[in-house]
Amino acid sequence: MHLRLCVGAWTCAILSSAASAAPALATIDNETHATACAEEDNVSLNLSGREIRKFRVEALPPVYLASIGKDSTAPDFSGCNFDGGTHPTDPRYTFKERREVLHDGPRWMIVGMTLPSFWRPHRVPVRVDGRKTAGGFHLIQVFAKTGGAKPLEALVMYPADGYWRIKPLPAPRFGDGVYGSSFVMGPVEQAGRPIAHITDIAIDTRPLRFKLKFANGGTATVDIREISEARTALDVALKPGRRHGPRFAVLRSMYVAPDNADMSEVAWQATPQSATETKPLPDVSTLQAADVRFGRSLPSRHNTSAPDIRFSGFERSTASPDSPAAGRPGR
Repeated sequence: MHLRLCVGAWTCAILSSAASAAPALATIDNETHATACAEEDNVSLNLSGREIRKFRVEALPPVYLASIGKDSTAPDFSGCNFDGGTHPTDPRYTFKERREVLHDGPRWMIVGMTLPSFWRPHRVPVRVDGRKTAGGFHLIQVFAKTGGAKPLEALVMYPADGYWRIKPLPAPRFGDGVYGSSFVMGPVEQAGRPIAHITDIAIDTRPLRFKLKFANGGTATVDIREISEARTALDVALKPGRRHGPRFAVLRSMYVAPDNADMSEVAWQATPQSATETKPLPDVSTLQAADVRFGRSLPSRHNTSAPDIRFSGFERSTASPDSPAAGRPGR
C-alpha cells in the first residue's frame, strides 16, 4: 500500500516547483577520503549556493532494485579499527536510556529516544502538536502506518547533531528495509564532522512537518510530502540566521569500492533542461547542478537495497533579480 500526503498526488509538488520564479543551481564539492572500513562515513559531499532557501530531498530505490531478490544488511567491520561499539575518535557522553511514544495516530507513529551514550553532550527539546515532552532526545523515529501488520520506519533524525536518514517503504521481500546515506541540513558547522546545531524541534502531525530552530537564530521547516515504495520526499525551507554561509546541506555516506558502498556515483543535470550526466564518485571534484542524485547502478554487497538520495528544486530567496548574489552558486 502506498501512503501519499500530497493533495492531488505527486504531480502537485512538481507543478509547484515548476512554477517557481527563482530557480537556482547548487554547487557540489566532494571532500571524500579513502577508507577500507565499510562502517565509516568517509564520504562528504557539500551542497552550497548563495541565497538558496528551498529544496527537495528524496530517498529513491536504487535502479537495480527489481533485479535483486536478497538484501545484504549485515555490518562489515573487517576493514575497521572498531567493532560496532563507540567509534574510537568520538567523545562519549552517558545518559539515562529512555523511549517515549510521542504520537500514535491513524497515519504515523513517532517515537523519541534518549540513548545510553552519544557523541554530543546534549539533548534537544521536542514538542509534538504543541505538547511539550519530558526532557530531550537523541533520536526521533517516524513510522508509517500502511495497513500492514506493523508500522514501517521511513525516517529517523538525530536532533543533537542534525542528521537525517530517510528511505522509501520497502518491498515486502526486504522486510523492514535498510538506510544508507545520511544528510545534515541547515547552517552546517564542523565539530569533528559536519553538524547542524539544533536548539528546538516542533513536530506537527497534520500535515507531518518538522520545525527546527538553530543556535545561530535560523530556522527550517521540513514538510514530509510523501512516504511510499516509490520514494520518501521532504520539502525544506530555510530561514537564515547569523553567520549563515552558502553551505546548506552535506551528504554523508560510505564508499570503499563500487560494489561496497552506500553510494558510488553522482548523477546530475547542469540545468533543468540538460541531459543527465553521471560520474563515479572518485572522479567528482566540483560541479554545479539543478538536480543531483547520489546513488548506485552496480549492486553493492553492503546495504544492497539502501536508497539513492536526490536533491532538487533549488530555489533562491526572493531577492531582487538584479541583485549580484541572486541565484549565483556560492563556494
